[in-house]
Amino acid sequence: MISKTFAARASAVALAVAATLLLPLAASAQNIAIVNGKAVPKARVDLLLQQAQRAGQQISPEMQAQAKEQAVMREIFAQAAEKRGIAGQPDYKAQMELARQSLLIRELFEDFKKSKEGQVSDVEAKAEYDKFKSQSTGTEYRARHILVEGEEEAKALIAQIKGGAKFEDLAKAKSKDPGSGANGGDLDFAKPESYVPEFGAAMSKLKKGEMTETPVKTQFGWHIIMLEDTREAQFPDFEAVKPQIQQRLAQTKLQKFQDDMRKAAKTDYKFAQ
Repeated sequence: MISKTFAARASAVALAVAATLLLPLAASAQNIAIVNGKAVPKARVDLLLQQAQRAGQQISPEMQAQAKEQAVMREIFAQAAEKRGIAGQPDYKAQMELARQSLLIRELFEDFKKSKEGQVSDVEAKAEYDKFKSQSTGTEYRARHILVEGEEEAKALIAQIKGGAKFEDLAKAKSKDPGSGANGGDLDFAKPESYVPEFGAAMSKLKKGEMTETPVKTQFGWHIIMLEDTREAQFPDFEAVKPQIQQRLAQTKLQKFQDDMRKAAKTDYKFAQ
């Protein structure tokens, strides 16, 4: 009986001693190096990698190795700066205060984005989508055009088209519009207000298959316009544009958050309006 009790106590003591011996090992496992007697914690490497991820970089084994080297070099340089008394210089202190504010502000805005107040719900996004969709009703026109510099040249091209020349061929050969000329003057579907007023007004008066009888003058030059087709205005599905809507609404909420803080602050400074 005595021997069993003694054995149990001896085992407990051995475990305690082993645990004590392992404590320094566990602590050192959290450090990647010791520089002049000062530990470089692994947490610094993790932070550098987090910053890289925030910047959109992919974390690779090579990047992890580089982050470790950078953390050690930072410690070496920081210690050297301390020895030279840099930390006590006024310029350093002023820059540290700006850096402190920048970090605080960044984390403030990140915290707001994660909060319920800063999140954009599906209901909010759908309401914004429906609002824009209701404003996008109307007729879209698919037209072709040929843009030239002079009125007489435009009139000559109209005469050629009426004489049997293909509109698309002349657009490729003569149009000064780099965006549509190579495609035979094709402008795809768009609403009249997408163009300069003179162009949109002339286009919307045409019927399918018709061409402007006289050249249309705009700030870009002289146009010959042919209407190919019309349709009711198209609008993308909600799911296709949901991420963009949520991002825009989130930016709006963040801006309001900033504006509210500015209005609530007591200051004698007069902000520019």
